[in-house]
Amino acid sequence: MDNNTQSAQTRQVARPSLLGHMKSHIRDYGMLLTLVVIMALFEVLTDGTLMRPVNLTNLLLQNSYIIIMALGMLLVIVSGHIDLSVGSVVGFVGAAAAVMMVQWGWSTSVVVPVCLLMGCLIGAAQGYWIAYWQIPSFIVTLAGMLVFRGLTLAVLDGQSIGPFSSSFQLMSNGFIPDIFGVGKPNVTAIVLGLFAAGLIIYLAVRARRRAKRYGIVDEPAPFFVAKNLLIAGAIVYIAYLLATYRGLPNVLIIMAMLISAYTFLTNRTTLGRRIYAIGGNVKAAKLSGINTERLTFFAFVNMGMLAALAGLIFAARLNTATPKAGVSFELDVIAAVFIGGASMSGGVGKIIGAVIGALIMGVMNNGMSILGIGIEWQQVIKGLVLLAAVIFDVVNKSKSR
Repeated sequence: MDNNTQSAQTRQVARPSLLGHMKSHIRDYGMLLTLVVIMALFEVLTDGTLMRPVNLTNLLLQNSYIIIMALGMLLVIVSGHIDLSVGSVVGFVGAAAAVMMVQWGWSTSVVVPVCLLMGCLIGAAQGYWIAYWQIPSFIVTLAGMLVFRGLTLAVLDGQSIGPFSSSFQLMSNGFIPDIFGVGKPNVTAIVLGLFAAGLIIYLAVRARRRAKRYGIVDEPAPFFVAKNLLIAGAIVYIAYLLATYRGLPNVLIIMAMLISAYTFLTNRTTLGRRIYAIGGNVKAAKLSGINTERLTFFAFVNMGMLAALAGLIFAARLNTATPKAGVSFELDVIAAVFIGGASMSGGVGKIIGAVIGALIMGVMNNGMSILGIGIEWQQVIKGLVLLAAVIFDVVNKSKSR
C-alpha cells in the first residue's frame, strides 16, 4: 500500500459521523436544545409574550446577576468545592453600597471599586480556610452565609435604604444609546448584534482551522456550518428585538465581556487548565507540581468579586438595598451551573454551559410567572429540573466508564 492510499484511508477514518459527534457531545448540545425547547414551549403557552422585546429585556435584567455569579460558581465547582454564601454576599455588598452612597454621600466611581474590593476580601477570608486549612467549603461558606446575612440586617438596621444616584442605576437600568440617532429601531444595537455574530463565526472558523492543522478530529462540516449560522442568526434576531424597544442594556454588555473573558480563561490559559486539573484529581495535580492551595484560594476570591458585582447590579436594579436582597440566590446559581453540565465531582463544566443553565432557570421563572403559576409550584418544577440534570450527569458518566 503506497503512502497516498494510506493517508487517504487515514483521513477517511478520521472523518467523524454526525451521530457519533452528537453522542460524544451530548452534554453540550443537550442543554442548548433544552433551552430552545423550553423557550419555544413558553412562547406558545404565553401567546408570544415571552419573546416580546419588553419581556426579553426584563428577562435579561432579571437574570443578569445570576449569570454573572454562575461564571464564578463554575470555577468553584470545577475545582471540587461549593460556595453557599453568594446570596448573602449580594445582600451585604448592596447594603454597604447603600450606606456609602446614600448616608455618606460617596460617589459611584468610589463606591463601585470599594465594593468589588470588599467582595475580593470576603472571598479571600473564606478561601483561606478552605485552601490552606482544608476545612470543607460547605462548612466555611455555610458559616459565611449566616454571617453576611446577619451583617446585612445589622448594616441596614432592618430597613431599606435608597434611592441611589442616577449614575449608579445605569449599571443595571441603563441602555447603550443609539449613536446613529435613529431612535427606533436602535441601529447601534443591530450593528453590535451583527458584529457579535460575525465575530463568533470568525472565531469558530479560526478554531476549526487550527484543529485541522493539528490533526484533531473535528465536528462534521455541515453540522459546523449549520450550528454557527443558527447561533449567529439567533444573536442578530435577539439584537433586533431589543433594538425595537430600548436597545442593548448596559448589563448585557457587562455580561458579554465577562463571558468572553472567562471563556478565554478556562479554554486558553494555563490557569484555567490547572483549575480543571485540581477538580479532576487534586492529589495528581499536586504531585505534578500545581499549587492547588493557591488556585483554590483564587477561585473563592474570584467568586467573592463576582458576587459583589452582582450585589451592585441587583441593588441598582431595585434602586434600593433591602434586608432580603440575595435570599436563595445561591440555590439558583448552583442549580444553573449543574443544569449547565457541571459535574458534582468537579473537573467538568463549561462557561457557556453555566450561562445556558442560568438562562434555562430564568426562562422557566419568567414563563411560569407570566402563566400565573404559584411560587410553590415554581419551586417544585425547578427542583425536579435540577434533579433531572444531576441524574443525567450520573447516568452519562456511568455509561462512559
